[in-house]
Amino acid sequence: MSPFTRRDFVALGAAALAALPKSLRAQSPDAIATKLAADPMRPQFHLLPARNWMNDPNGPIYFAGNYHMFFQYNPLAATWGDMSWNHAISKDMVHWQLLPVAMTPTPGSYDSFGVFSGSAIAVGKRVYQVYTGTKQGPKDLATIAGDPNNVQESQCLAWSDDPRLIHWTKADNPIIPLPPTGMKITGFRDPSVWKQNGVYYMTVGSGEAQVGGCVLLYRSKDLHTWEYLHKLTSGTWNGKPTQNPCDDGEMWECPDFFPLDGKHVLIYSTLGKVFWQSGKLDEATMLFHPEHTGLLDLDAFYAPKTQLDAHGRRILWGWIPERRSEDAMRSAGWSGMMSLPRILNLDPDGILRITTPQQVSALRGTAQPQLESLTGIRKLLPGASGELLCTGRKGSAFELQLSCPELPELLRVKYLPDTHSFLADGKEIKLQPADTPTLHAYIDGSVIELILGERIGYTKRFYYTAPTAPDVQLSATGAGLTSLDAWQMHPISPNRLTTL
Repeated sequence: MSPFTRRDFVALGAAALAALPKSLRAQSPDAIATKLAADPMRPQFHLLPARNWMNDPNGPIYFAGNYHMFFQYNPLAATWGDMSWNHAISKDMVHWQLLPVAMTPTPGSYDSFGVFSGSAIAVGKRVYQVYTGTKQGPKDLATIAGDPNNVQESQCLAWSDDPRLIHWTKADNPIIPLPPTGMKITGFRDPSVWKQNGVYYMTVGSGEAQVGGCVLLYRSKDLHTWEYLHKLTSGTWNGKPTQNPCDDGEMWECPDFFPLDGKHVLIYSTLGKVFWQSGKLDEATMLFHPEHTGLLDLDAFYAPKTQLDAHGRRILWGWIPERRSEDAMRSAGWSGMMSLPRILNLDPDGILRITTPQQVSALRGTAQPQLESLTGIRKLLPGASGELLCTGRKGSAFELQLSCPELPELLRVKYLPDTHSFLADGKEIKLQPADTPTLHAYIDGSVIELILGERIGYTKRFYYTAPTAPDVQLSATGAGLTSLDAWQMHPISPNRLTTL
């Protein structure tokens, strides 16, 4: 199938303008851009499109000297719908240039209802994307059944021979049109592909009704013809039915499976959270045997995807959703952002460790001076933008609080020496015995990305009514505190529209 023409994209642009709220639609494109750029809650150093809705990271890849990020995107509105793949390119995973939308639904085809999440693999000078295409169809073929829409999910293939990955060609037909027979499927999406011992393997997120979520495993010699093997691994349903099977563990979304530090790691999303498992892959049977598990993040972080960077490090990206109403998103004209890159490693015992790459630290600007205080250390981050690094001492308590005029308890984190754990806004996170209690946070417009003890993320959204971004005050107290450093951060764009 041929990709969309320039005429198609012009038509989409006109439809997108019509879909904007009246308050924006009556304005010129320049006026709309000015409004979006002036929004104090739009981040300054996170990736997001110039306008409209975004969600899952798709097919991130380092190719021909550039980092490419594709992500779910609605070209028509700031709420979910009309799922397409947007595209951005970077030299360092931090400064991004937006490129033309990569893939959109093809009317009358297997992806006419949406081009959904997937992953990338380079084969020579060509990059392939495997993704989930959806169309409306008969109920007996639906993998998402619902009145009035019965949606059939299939796994699809597209490729690009363009060094900048701008032009894409879709295969004529799905590469996996239907899920395995004999299973009462609760979903069938989000393929991820890799090559191992000369064979291509693909995982697909799925689940069985009243059984639990699972990861289906396929193999291929050429990326076009696929054979179903079995479940790579599976979970257990919680027994509490919900309208969406992902909310009760009957379905696992966005699985990502990869080798890491001598073991294998599986990441998947369900129950409104993102889980990781580490363990052993039996290459003879191609079955995964988990040994350890945990959460990747405590709040506004979902549907993550990983890639290898230029140095072979495993980099994690996640979708940071909004925590406000659809009316608020429509009024703002934008919704969602990409997380900052996070490096994943395993300790020798197989426990996951999370850090941030040096490229993010390169955005540091002025170091914020310590303010006089009788009770502890205080610092200020003007305009809700900055980086914070706090280190404590094992066995001695300390506390960190972030506040601003409208949100006096924006964030509160306590280190509890008796249990060697953090209490973050009431959520307890136990550290490993040898861990140093550290807090590493990035504050950007309306989001806080916090990594606790290099073990787990806590991504939090915050909103305010002031016409400018508030100054955020940092206060730290306790004998266990050994250092507190803070920096302003340079924006990656002159106008918050994330383009170079």
